Amino acid sequence: MEKIRFVDKDTDEVVELFVLEETTVSEKKYLLVAEDEEGDTDAYIFRYISEDDDEVIYEPVDEDPEYSAILKVFEELLEDSEFVK
Repeated sequence: MEKIRFVDKDTDEVVELFVLEETTVSEKKYLLVAEDEEGDTDAYIFRYISEDDDEVIYEPVDEDPEYSAILKVFEELLEDSEFVK
C-alpha cells in the first residue's frame, strides 16, 4: 500500500498516511487516506488542488455535502470496509 507524506501548512508538521483508495468525481481527484494500513483507524478524504514541480497539493474535504457524497463513493469502492462519520 502506498504511503505518502502530508505537511500541515499551519504547523509544518509532517504526517505519513496510507492511501487506501483514490477516485475522480466530476473531474476532481480525491484520496482516501488513513493513519494505519489495517484495522480500526482514522481516515480522511483529501481533494487534489494543484501540482508544482515535485509537490502535489491536496486539501482536506470537510464541507458536508461534498464530504458525504465522496464518502459514499469510497464506501462503494471499499465495500468490505465500514465507515463511521
